[in-house]
Amino acid sequence: MNLSELISLYIAHKRALGYRFLTEDHLLRSFCRAVGDRPIETIGADAVSIFLNGKGSVTAYWYKKYHVLTGCYRFALARGMVTAIPLPRSVPKQDGPIFVPYIYSHAELKRLIDVLPALCAGRSRIDDYVFKALLLLMYGAGLRISEALSLHIHDVDLQQTILYVRETKFYKTRIVPLGKDLTQILNEYIAKRNNRYSAATDAPFFCFRDGTPLSRSAAHGLFRRVRAKADVLKEGGPRHQPRLHDLRHSAAVHRLIAWYRCGADLRDLLPKLATYLGHVDLSATQRYLTMTPELLHEASLRFAHYALEKDHD
Repeated sequence: MNLSELISLYIAHKRALGYRFLTEDHLLRSFCRAVGDRPIETIGADAVSIFLNGKGSVTAYWYKKYHVLTGCYRFALARGMVTAIPLPRSVPKQDGPIFVPYIYSHAELKRLIDVLPALCAGRSRIDDYVFKALLLLMYGAGLRISEALSLHIHDVDLQQTILYVRETKFYKTRIVPLGKDLTQILNEYIAKRNNRYSAATDAPFFCFRDGTPLSRSAAHGLFRRVRAKADVLKEGGPRHQPRLHDLRHSAAVHRLIAWYRCGADLRDLLPKLATYLGHVDLSATQRYLTMTPELLHEASLRFAHYALEKDHD
């Protein structure tokens, strides 16, 4: 079997499981171009290492390539298509800082909202109340930016207090319940929005001032200015600053902290959070458990309480 055939089979397998697999598709096709479309048993460790190493430095991209190739070769090995995996057994240490999502504090979230009127005044293409609703929806419902900007009027049922998030990262539609406060915010937003823009059921939920759908690039651009104006910054240069997508991570971490503090059973609730966030597998949600010192502190308090109870048994 040639490499291109294996890649096509593996991608089809992952998509059948619900993964979108776009970045992985691109990486695997790049690998095929780099080593040549030839019988997979003839591709040795040297050819794989050359593809992995690229310009020489071990970056997060190196790990991404390694992870994708490992998955593909394990798929092939399990089906008898190869007899060995030609990837390095020891993984080198990454050069530079390891990426960790930024978790906003509640005070920082307030500052982001407070600077919007000044930044969106005058010739801005985006009204402040539109961007405020977008930020609060991403945080309050844990949405990805692509999911929020894909919403249409008919996807937001405020009477039933639910969102229909269609064609998500994993090609699935999910129903997201809305809390009381977020429902009130969206009711106020939709009343103001419908006075200016089309209220047709297929109209975009978030618009530019001219009524056209708000774009992802414009949302990211405005957020960078909002972040700077609100002085929500961290060390590490422009590539390592807090992102719009980190609102989603912050929502998940804040929810876990609240559950810890009220004594909830995370073994029962974590799968529900995974479903709420649209994760295909639980491991993507479990990584939030160790993401902040505050969350680790709450976990240690829970463990200490559990240990004391055991001592008294």
